Amino acid sequence: MSVPVVGGQALIEGVMMQNGGRVAIAVRRVEDGEIIVQDLPARGRFTRASRIPLLRGLFRLYDMLSLGIRALNLSASIAFPEEDQPGTIGSTLTFLAAILIAVGGFIVLPLYLASIIPGLHEGNSIILNLVEGAIRISFFLLYLVGISRMKEIRRVFQYHGAEHKTVYAYEAGEDLTIMNAQKHTTLHPRCGTAFLVIVLIISILIFSLAGTPALWVRILLRLLLLPVVAGVSYELLRFSGRNYDRLWVKVLIKPGLWMQRLTTAEPSDDMVEVAIASLKRVTLPPPEQPAPPSL
Repeated sequence: MSVPVVGGQALIEGVMMQNGGRVAIAVRRVEDGEIIVQDLPARGRFTRASRIPLLRGLFRLYDMLSLGIRALNLSASIAFPEEDQPGTIGSTLTFLAAILIAVGGFIVLPLYLASIIPGLHEGNSIILNLVEGAIRISFFLLYLVGISRMKEIRRVFQYHGAEHKTVYAYEAGEDLTIMNAQKHTTLHPRCGTAFLVIVLIISILIFSLAGTPALWVRILLRLLLLPVVAGVSYELLRFSGRNYDRLWVKVLIKPGLWMQRLTTAEPSDDMVEVAIASLKRVTLPPPEQPAPPSL
């Protein structure tokens, strides 16, 4: 009997797990080490559109980003209750700044660097996009290596590993114990890191269709084509998740698994304990509510 597909996200000193419409976070409070588990209602705003192939990837991505930001903010407030937390406006500005940096660093800058290579602009658009894609992937790898050396990010990557190990134990039908989870790998084919790798590869193919017009036109076209890239990448990720047992699919998703060696790390037992608490919250039947008193 197959189990429901569950997914999650590493947080600040915690893990978020999602099982359909049920979402919960578990966070270890730093001041006393207690694990706090809270439900986090999902906000599925695009129920009908999320069933349309290619389009559903965009709406699913939006929902996950929105949910992920809320979970991160909540985890920070639980883990460090004494510290000042950014408000809604601050979180929104931080998110917008991150988007601008991502667009500038991973789209505009690689395109500009590829375009100034002598003779490349006048050549084949596929070669130009291969070079641009290689620069983009190199930037992404350097970025991951750089942030992985930060202590706080390293702990998030460990919780990322705890999330994957716990999901593996659940998918294998095993009891959700620390021992059962720790024996599994930290690399999972449905990870968001695999999605980013697919995006990097698909972008090379789709951006090649734009040809080699003026630089500002190419920048505009890449921004306009981002929804297409995201939609196609999401469909490929869904397909690979459903057909992971096929040998050729395993070969295709290898780059995504390799990349996870940078975004996951071996967790400690107490981190796995947090991930288990979150997963149990969304997979076990909810506790029965007491009947209202009779009048």
